[in-house]
Amino acid sequence: MYTLGTRPMLLTDDELERSAVVANCRMNRERGLAGSNGYDRELGFEPIAFLKAHARPGRPAAWLDLCCGSGKALIEAALMVQAGRLDAVIVGVDLVGYFLEPGPEVNCLTLVEASWRDWHPDRAYDLITCVHGMHYVGDKLGLLARSVSWLTEHGRLAASLDPSNLRLSGGEPGGRVMSKDLRAAGLVYDRRRRLVLCDGRRDAALPYAYLGADDRAGPNVTGQPAVNSYYRRTGGCPDPSPRQS
Repeated sequence: MYTLGTRPMLLTDDELERSAVVANCRMNRERGLAGSNGYDRELGFEPIAFLKAHARPGRPAAWLDLCCGSGKALIEAALMVQAGRLDAVIVGVDLVGYFLEPGPEVNCLTLVEASWRDWHPDRAYDLITCVHGMHYVGDKLGLLARSVSWLTEHGRLAASLDPSNLRLSGGEPGGRVMSKDLRAAGLVYDRRRRLVLCDGRRDAALPYAYLGADDRAGPNVTGQPAVNSYYRRTGGCPDPSPRQS
């Protein structure tokens, strides 16, 4: 046990990825594309409609979903994409490869079992989402910064984030100051939906050094056990202007 203002013994990335909290069976395992617990409701927009708006002749619209869980929502989306003859590709990445079977008729979806800390895409994406998966990531700010660099020029990032899981080096809450630094780097925090949003590809090097994570943080806003991420502030924020192609 520890008290506010103190830092617990922190886990390394390897230790965190073996944690029962991170590999829990409830993380997006049953979440569908629509409905009361669906992606549409959590994100505040319909991913398929977003893909339709960003499809171009000869270039498929592309969606990357981080921490995709079983891939249930993505399989539903892929079936809709193919039924509507929309030119699109969908990729889901999760640390634990307990994926549902898409079926042989699904050919626009790829589900990847990989660690978030060293996985890199081979293309840019029009849409990048992370629905309640960031709660279990160690270096949350690092993943956000990497993710916005994977966007297309007019792409969008939407990632769930509970600021209470962000801590400064001494153990004190860091959500408020980190939200300001995210905003300075061109990312917006929607407090009502608890989403980090970014429109357009950016280089968002945030002024923090990741120190480690604590998987004993207890339940966060979701009511499920989550991971606190610890950072040391390293300096000022860079120019938030979008990266030029």
